[in-house]
Amino acid sequence: MKMKLAVVQLFVISLLFSSSLFMFSNADSSPCNGKCNVRCSKAGKQDRCLKYCNICCEKCDHCVPSSTYGNKDECPCYRDMKNSKGQPKCP
Repeated sequence: MKMKLAVVQLFVISLLFSSSLFMFSNADSSPCNGKCNVRCSKAGKQDRCLKYCNICCEKCDHCVPSSTYGNKDECPCYRDMKNSKGQPKCP
């Protein structure tokens, strides 16, 4: 009887441990995710905005201008990045 109780306890503990590991693995690991979510919150094409914002953020040492528009002087690297057509790459 004691052996069955010990097995059940071990099983419950292992379930709790594995579920906590799962939660940590799904957390946003990049500091860019939160910043780009704010930056792109009012964008008409959010998926495109988030894609390019994250690219720029990673290349610019995790710098993303504050607010949803403007303020690009806060991050010169972000401001100066251009696409192949010479237009601003970062939203």
